[in-house]
Amino acid sequence: MQKPNQGNKDSFIYPRSRYYGLLKPENLVFNANLQEFAQKISYIVNLQTGGKLCSEEAYKRIEALWKQLELTKKELGIGTELNKHSGGL
Repeated sequence: MQKPNQGNKDSFIYPRSRYYGLLKPENLVFNANLQEFAQKISYIVNLQTGGKLCSEEAYKRIEALWKQLELTKKELGIGTELNKHSGGL
């Protein structure tokens, strides 16, 4: 069961920004993935800055997240010629 203030807490911990681009399903999915990527990068950087994670491990984790984001972009067809001509990113 969710606590009364759980929604406020979740939106504080996992903030989401509004999407202003071309409204296409693949663009919305990629935007959500991009925001999640940024949030995870922030956590990794904070852990490394706070001495809880070494630089090498932080780099490896960021690199893995980047590869996941690139794969998602490719799978969604974001940035392809076909998508560019239809008004995509």
